[in-house]
Amino acid sequence: MLKGQILSGEFKSLVLRQKQGCSLELGELLVADQGAEKILLQVYDLFYGSQVSDQNLELISGLQMEGEGEEFLDKELRHYQLARLKPLLEMKGKEANLCKALPPFFAKVREIEKEDLPFLTKPTNPLLLGRLRSGRRKIDLDVFLPGELSLSHHILIAASTGRGKSNLCSVMLWGALDNNFAGILVIDPHDEYYGRTGRGLKDHPHRENLSYYTPLNPPAGAKTLKFHLSLLKPEHFSGVHHFSDPQKQVLFAYHRKYKESWVEALLKESYDLLLEKYFHEESILVVRRNLLRILDVTVENNQLFFQGIFDGTAGRNTTAEICKELESGKIVVIDTSYLPGEVEILTASILTNEIFNRYRRYKTEGQLDLKPVVSVILEEAARVLGKESLERGPNIFSTLAREGRKFKVGLVAITQMPSLIPKEILANINTKIILGLEMASERQAIIDAAPHDLSDDSRTIASLDKGEAIVSSIFTRFPLPLAIPLFKEMIETRRERKEGIEFSGVGE
Repeated sequence: MLKGQILSGEFKSLVLRQKQGCSLELGELLVADQGAEKILLQVYDLFYGSQVSDQNLELISGLQMEGEGEEFLDKELRHYQLARLKPLLEMKGKEANLCKALPPFFAKVREIEKEDLPFLTKPTNPLLLGRLRSGRRKIDLDVFLPGELSLSHHILIAASTGRGKSNLCSVMLWGALDNNFAGILVIDPHDEYYGRTGRGLKDHPHRENLSYYTPLNPPAGAKTLKFHLSLLKPEHFSGVHHFSDPQKQVLFAYHRKYKESWVEALLKESYDLLLEKYFHEESILVVRRNLLRILDVTVENNQLFFQGIFDGTAGRNTTAEICKELESGKIVVIDTSYLPGEVEILTASILTNEIFNRYRRYKTEGQLDLKPVVSVILEEAARVLGKESLERGPNIFSTLAREGRKFKVGLVAITQMPSLIPKEILANINTKIILGLEMASERQAIIDAAPHDLSDDSRTIASLDKGEAIVSSIFTRFPLPLAIPLFKEMIETRRERKEGIEFSGVGE
């Protein structure tokens, strides 16, 4: 369908006159044909045009409102809508390159069709995101990222509350269950992915590739989340609680002396006279008090009593079992909905440290190529990647953002406030999935860090509705407007398709 004609502008801002009877929307994709070649364009602003002066328009408007006006002569020719476009790609067959030339003067522009994008193909080990979108119109073309590359090079999902971050993650995880190419550790603070009480990942046909750990009342097939104290190391508390330098020295001194029993030795009321020679008693007491609170442990008569997910007898193999599942390409969901924020981050820190250390060892031993990519999904990522947190010192998540791709360990960071994350961290995240962001400061932060030039897209980002997104990645030719399917509808569609196959032929 013809949408309009280019009449003026410059390379970064072409002006299109809209054809009467057609509508244009922010973010809409358009095509200008040039023989065998095509130029892909996108709308980023809309405004009015008229052959009548502003003064006369004001007069005519007043006359019409007061019931004294008449119809315009040649209304369709004298009054129209204009759009600002930016060129995205030059396309020829399956080849697509960055646009470096203007379309012809008065070039006619039409709406995009599926057949215009033959280069958008399904990669090996695909990570499904949704359908391509042009304005509000959904195009019958699934959007995939190369799964192994995009996960190992990190993904940032930025959106305000209620814009569909969890739905997008569910869609990605559902697609990943079809292919055993990556182990994904999901830290789930709202217990919404597995589907304990409703539809969820457990309803996938390949649910054998899914594991679920919860600290309370595990359903059939799930496992209890428990960690033995011996699994804890001082570095696990980086990003969890701010210990002063002397207090950190206490942690490491106890670990050096007592090895796997260091936490138990530190928590008990008996004092280590040798270590007390080097540390103030107050420093040891503050560390003990904070560990008792974080680990949810009480001490009576020099005996430890455990109320939370940390234990003195159970959970010795939890970390090893989860890492083994991740290394076999499974999705492991950790329910942290019953845990305080510090314990949630500590849980993620324990598991992420262990898998990262394993993969570093595999690279040293020359075995890394035999292992699948592992990715960690972490919500409210600014808690551990934010400037305030990193000013207190690095943690495993900032290390992962900087070095993880070298060892095939990636991070999916979900946040409402990307502006809190330092630019050097954002620069290491090579895929940004942008859902609606109302605050201009947050939009600007993600625009500045995007792999593509989104400098003209602030209005487009602000206008994104629930279930709409823009994907900017080093693995895509241009910023892809995305329509994300509703996860519950995906489950129903898959179930109906399966039932149709199972019952086809019955009664014939």
